[in-house]
Amino acid sequence: MTYVELFIAFFIPGIVGYGGGPPSIPLIQAEVVDRYGWMTIGEFGELLAIANALPGPIATKMAGYIGYEVGGVLGSFVALFATVAPSLIAMLLLVGLLYKFKNSPRVKKMTSLIRPAIAILLGVLAIQFFTTSWAGAGLTQTLLIAVVSLLLLEKVKVHPALVIIGALVYGAAFLG
Repeated sequence: MTYVELFIAFFIPGIVGYGGGPPSIPLIQAEVVDRYGWMTIGEFGELLAIANALPGPIATKMAGYIGYEVGGVLGSFVALFATVAPSLIAMLLLVGLLYKFKNSPRVKKMTSLIRPAIAILLGVLAIQFFTTSWAGAGLTQTLLIAVVSLLLLEKVKVHPALVIIGALVYGAAFLG
């Protein structure tokens, strides 16, 4: 039953997570943390930070790790396949149709209407991580890491992976 649950937990975000990685993260979190309880929100946040620092699609990295934790090597394979299966099926079935209508104004309009929903999903996820961080590390530490991260990303133009690694090191040294 665990492998079926793993498949469902990653197949559903793969279907409705339009655009790939970032839009599917809140959906994966809803399945893994809220629905099945395989991880806490804190563990999910740590996994997200580590997965962001590594190269490649974030959804597949998260699926591989969570699948392995829940069901071993076979669980990892099931979760990875479930993550890519919706895109694979859609590509096989719809590639000709998409190619035919790729410049259609209706298709472009539909795509632009989906973006606000993705922004809201990511905003809700950010608020959840902020409140979890606040509860765990305190408001001062959370704001310090947020402000320093923002300055490093926007003003100094440090690569996001280095900012994530720096926050992990800071957390391990001063909060762990």
